[in-house]
Amino acid sequence: MAQAFFGGVHPNDMKAATNEKAIEQLPAPAEVVIPMSMHFGAPCTPLVKAGDTVKVGQKIGEFRGLGAPIHASVSGKVKAVEPRPYSMGGNITSVIIENDFQNTLSEEVQAPANPDVLTPDEMVEIVKNAGIVGMGGATFPTHVKISGGIGKVDTVIINGAECEPYITGDHRTMLERPEEIIGGATYLAKMFGVDKVIIGVEDNKQNGIDAMNKVIAEKKAPVVVESLHCRYPQGGEKQLCQAITGKQVPPGGLPSNIGCAVFNINTTCCIFRAVTQGMPVVNKVVTVSGSGIVEPKNIECPIGTPVSALLDACGGVKDGTYKLIAGGPMMGMAQYTADIPVAKGTGAILAFCEKEEQTVEHPQCIRCGKCVSVCPMHLEPLFMYQYASKGMVDELNEAHIMDCMECGACAYACPARMHLTHMFKTGKQLVKDKAAADKAAAEAKKAAQERKEA
Repeated sequence: MAQAFFGGVHPNDMKAATNEKAIEQLPAPAEVVIPMSMHFGAPCTPLVKAGDTVKVGQKIGEFRGLGAPIHASVSGKVKAVEPRPYSMGGNITSVIIENDFQNTLSEEVQAPANPDVLTPDEMVEIVKNAGIVGMGGATFPTHVKISGGIGKVDTVIINGAECEPYITGDHRTMLERPEEIIGGATYLAKMFGVDKVIIGVEDNKQNGIDAMNKVIAEKKAPVVVESLHCRYPQGGEKQLCQAITGKQVPPGGLPSNIGCAVFNINTTCCIFRAVTQGMPVVNKVVTVSGSGIVEPKNIECPIGTPVSALLDACGGVKDGTYKLIAGGPMMGMAQYTADIPVAKGTGAILAFCEKEEQTVEHPQCIRCGKCVSVCPMHLEPLFMYQYASKGMVDELNEAHIMDCMECGACAYACPARMHLTHMFKTGKQLVKDKAAADKAAAEAKKAAQERKEA
């Protein structure tokens, strides 16, 4: 039985433009730009140089510590390895590949002889080598989440909420690729050693629920689909855990603290393809929508495809388009150029040209408290805003700003149009900077003390 999480808002879902449009395959562009940072953790080290020939699925970036490898999405010749713009802002080292349009598959891509006899450890290694991360946008390395949860997690959840307005890629995947979802979920059940996996889906996707239930019945899969009431941010992993299990993740904690592990729908499909075909992450499904898009679509394209190519495939942008967002309207990031590449975590590209802009230049808080009532993390945004704007780091820590998930529910509900989410990003950075400065000062003091004693 689905539970209710605290707070949340009910924005218009704006999904009608694309939720009945099948996923279209976008032909690979003449050139792809593959960023060496598409995961939570340090950027990968490039394994190729200008002039090298690469094939589809070939590893071109290796990680150290926390991360996931990166693979070529097209075959061809490496044109350059240099910094290029990417969706998180600034430039990042990228591998630029000139497409030879041969789509030659790398010898590194090897399908297991019999996936059903693989051990959990062998499957985790396959997931690791495939470069799978949280495809919903968090991009946390999937193999780390699995290996760290084995023996501790008793509830495995697939996140099919897709609660952000406009985005419909997961919904279309449920309708068009339910076998991959259920297959990936079955492998997750085996890896974690649980008797069932739960897929949480908001009830505005009933046909997606029906499609998956049909496959579950046919395959007698250890999977259950749970229908959830529509409410943003239902897709936040902490909120999803509470909605499905009734348990709350403690402040500063993770779903694993209450025995849960959460995976995105498309992450689950990637696990299925990796285990059955040996195929790493080389493609991404992206919703291209918004009032500024001539013909909104769901598009699957190679990783590294320029966003401008997706916009062209949708008929371009309308006159008067004033904003381009990578991600959803609530949590996405505004972009200054369309010359950014599609990455593993790119779920949507939105363009707006009408009167959606509701910002105020100098907003004034009216102390209505709506931001407090809608915050799903039980925080007090009105106070956090004041602390962040005045640089009060100790107070920000006491207000638990690092628990803020930047969902934007408070900014959506605010009648004064306060720039809340933006200020919380700034406040988090202040906390991180202070922590780094304190650590450096402590290390310097310790070193000085050691020299004095010597």
